[in-house]
Amino acid sequence: MSSPIAGVLQLIALIAALALAYRPLGDYMARVYSSEKNYTPEKWIYKVIGANPAAEMRWPAYLRGVLAFSAVSVLFLYLMQRVQGSLPGSLGFSSIDPDQAFNTAASFVANTNWQSYYGEQAMGHVVQTGGLAVQNFLSAAVGMAVAVALVRGFARSRTGELGNFWADLVRGTVRILVPVSVIGAIVLVACGAIQNFSGIHQVGQFMGGTQEWNGGAVASQEAIKELGTNGGGYFNANSAHPFENPNPLSNLFEIFLILLIPFALTRTFGRMVGSLRQGYAILGAMAVIWIGFVALMMWTEFAHRGPAFEIAGGAMEGKETRFGIAGSSLFAVSTTLTSTGAVNSFHSSYTGFGGGITMLGMQLGEIAPGGVGSGLYGMLIMAIIAVFIAGLMVGRTPEYLGKKIGTRQIKLAACYILVTPALVLGFTAVAMALPTPGDSMTNTGAHGFSEILYAYTSGANNNGSAFAGLNADTQWFNTTIGIAMLLGRFLPMVFVLALAGSLAEQKPVPETAGTLRTDKPLYAGLLVGTILIITGLTYFPALALGPLAEGLAS
Repeated sequence: MSSPIAGVLQLIALIAALALAYRPLGDYMARVYSSEKNYTPEKWIYKVIGANPAAEMRWPAYLRGVLAFSAVSVLFLYLMQRVQGSLPGSLGFSSIDPDQAFNTAASFVANTNWQSYYGEQAMGHVVQTGGLAVQNFLSAAVGMAVAVALVRGFARSRTGELGNFWADLVRGTVRILVPVSVIGAIVLVACGAIQNFSGIHQVGQFMGGTQEWNGGAVASQEAIKELGTNGGGYFNANSAHPFENPNPLSNLFEIFLILLIPFALTRTFGRMVGSLRQGYAILGAMAVIWIGFVALMMWTEFAHRGPAFEIAGGAMEGKETRFGIAGSSLFAVSTTLTSTGAVNSFHSSYTGFGGGITMLGMQLGEIAPGGVGSGLYGMLIMAIIAVFIAGLMVGRTPEYLGKKIGTRQIKLAACYILVTPALVLGFTAVAMALPTPGDSMTNTGAHGFSEILYAYTSGANNNGSAFAGLNADTQWFNTTIGIAMLLGRFLPMVFVLALAGSLAEQKPVPETAGTLRTDKPLYAGLLVGTILIITGLTYFPALALGPLAEGLAS
């Protein structure tokens, strides 16, 4: 069987598995966030944190909960790293330097999981499991809570109440992320991923020296790393490491975990707003972009010409032979079109156009299907923009899901879509203008520029993957990427929750003959076109200086 055919079969199997899980998981999540019942463990948590899960919140209170919880999480994780040398189970590793501790704390709380360190050489069991893995659950739950608050903004009327942040946070963690992660960890252990708390041990001698590895609770962290679209690996090689991702079966399962909740949330959205067809329209737009990117990536990596490529069957540089081009391309697209950031191959070694595809996937806003929660609310923002554009075409006030999209709503949506590009392009320009950041580039020319553009694209979009040719463990990059991650995560949430509050206050608008049907394929196509045009107008000049220039020159 040829490699391209094997790739198509993997894609078909993945789509079939996602389709089987779509309805039950989407409906279950809708019930979780609509339920008034609290389980006993949840009651204990509410008692400890002093929260009343029945108290409704308006958007400013909901936002204060998000920001306060995230600030405490950053501080806690930062302090844990700074005192690692005094903690049990540190494996002899010293405390983390201040700039790197800040970067890592910001990264994991922002659901970015950018790593400027070697995990197996820097973090002990306590920090890995009690710090980083815990934030994998909590940061994902925060994103889901904000998405659900926006959905309630569409579903409710004549009230500014969006639910209770603490209830949404706890239920998302306890009822969704934890049970699915337990199942995922068991599957990964069965596939060969390790799960232990062993110390550092010698595994062999090479070229007169020794090689040592430490164990860890890898399978459990790997499960939530993918399910929560986090991406931070136990080892520096991330999902290319055989301890994390042993074989093609585990590789396909990890991709399934990455896409599972973001796609299923469209069903949750449709169920909560009372129209499953609206959810299908959003799902269709996401699926078209995702499948299109997968096809384009496979074509680019398989068809690249040259004697070495023809002998290898394609552009195999930087890819694990146990996954091949198909498994690597499918993983790369899925991880950069979501906010995952996990990698099973070396993105810097992709062809010029292939590297550009991974970068463009993040620059779309990671909405196809995007991160857990962030993908859905990002796509709904773009849906509002698309409705506004359609309204301009026919000369009437735009409406979406029975809510008028007026000046306030458009301003908030516009602020949302402008924040991340401003961070990416601004920080990239400053880094290229200053002499010191450029010293971190491994390459010169277009590829060197792509390294820095990719780093800030990944940080500000809360992805976390890297071109990996850039030495990002410097005070400049640790600090600026850390700031980009925090602003790129929480500034958009401000606009999302403000938008949700303004929508919830409206009274529903009756549908008329002139109302745009947003549950039809025509609208889904308009939505896809809007996303591609806005992204193209924003990032094309920068892409032309980096991956496009490199691809055309090769």
